Amino acid sequence: MEHLETFTEETRAWLEENCPAGMRRPMRREEDAVWGGRNYKFHGEDQRLWLERMAGRGWTVPTWAKEYGGGGLTPEEAKILKRELKRIGARPALVSFGIWMLGPALLKYGSETHKKEHLPRIARGEIRWCQGYSEPNAGSDLASLQTKAEDKGDHFLINGQKVWTSYADKSDWIFCLVRTDPKAPKHEGISFLLFDMASKGVSTKPIRLISGSSPFCETFFDDVKVPKENLVGELNKGWAIAKYLLTHEREMIGASGIERLPGSDLGATAAEVIGTKSGTLRNHLLRADIVRHEMDWAAFLLTLERARDEAKAGAGTGAVSSMLKYIGTELNKERAELLMAINGLQGLLWENEEDPEPPLSRQWLRSKGNSIEGGTSEIQLDIIAKRVLRLPQGN
Repeated sequence: MEHLETFTEETRAWLEENCPAGMRRPMRREEDAVWGGRNYKFHGEDQRLWLERMAGRGWTVPTWAKEYGGGGLTPEEAKILKRELKRIGARPALVSFGIWMLGPALLKYGSETHKKEHLPRIARGEIRWCQGYSEPNAGSDLASLQTKAEDKGDHFLINGQKVWTSYADKSDWIFCLVRTDPKAPKHEGISFLLFDMASKGVSTKPIRLISGSSPFCETFFDDVKVPKENLVGELNKGWAIAKYLLTHEREMIGASGIERLPGSDLGATAAEVIGTKSGTLRNHLLRADIVRHEMDWAAFLLTLERARDEAKAGAGTGAVSSMLKYIGTELNKERAELLMAINGLQGLLWENEEDPEPPLSRQWLRSKGNSIEGGTSEIQLDIIAKRVLRLPQGN
């Protein structure tokens, strides 16, 4: 206990001294998030300093081992760091698919060479990663993927297409599922490869969404050469890695969606927009909906924290990640609906040059995609029924 008290005091003092003032405000625009990468351009000196200082201590990935660029913190110390960051309203120094998804997969399945080559660069924000999973005919049924990797001796030759590849046009490297044995059953014969998006034969095309933005891309591979040493795990055994990585993706989607929306305090937002009577929101129906939502969100956060503690203790997240993803998705969509109800006609604005935030209407539309990305809600409910609730299966 004494050690943790000392750690708390030292952490608090370091954060007060080193977190720039500009990084203690809520993120409201896409450029407020620091994704890193070899071509990344910081939007202000505060972003650069914050990443440099946090990465220097390994606190962009506090529980990773120091030899891999992490902070080497215990779970208890990491909780204290998280709490102290929240106390001062600090923004994340770095957001990254490398941290959320690829990193955990490499720590579990990667060779020592892979870990030492890629993890430190992820921790420092030097390489931005994207995910090559879904295909035009392999979405929820991901194991039907057809992007093929032919063995050419010292390298694989990749041909095929991926879709819904988030930020592929801005990423440096991709972690990609490919079929290396077309004769094997569909869940077998799949391998997990890493390769540079600057490789000859890789091209991307943004997909315009109903919200007007284009975070997703189509990604094409035409005779792309990938060195054999970029294979993670065993040949034809990539499905196990894919499933493990998906648990982290689903948890990430479930936990982060709501926090990206402005108006995190719905009660305060409603009071500002609609007004109150003696400190109480006049619309009692809306007031009840807000209270119910906030209670559900608080319960979800506690469940998420418990699941993470169990995972760190060795129990793993497994199918529980589907529950977290489904509930987090529904809460995110519900919050967007409540914000639209609070703002009324003002919420229908499509363009607002005076406000740097994306109009609420576009964020409301974007929230609908949460129930598709990372595995549809229907797929998550099926997994929950089978693997969490252990319900009997029909004929």
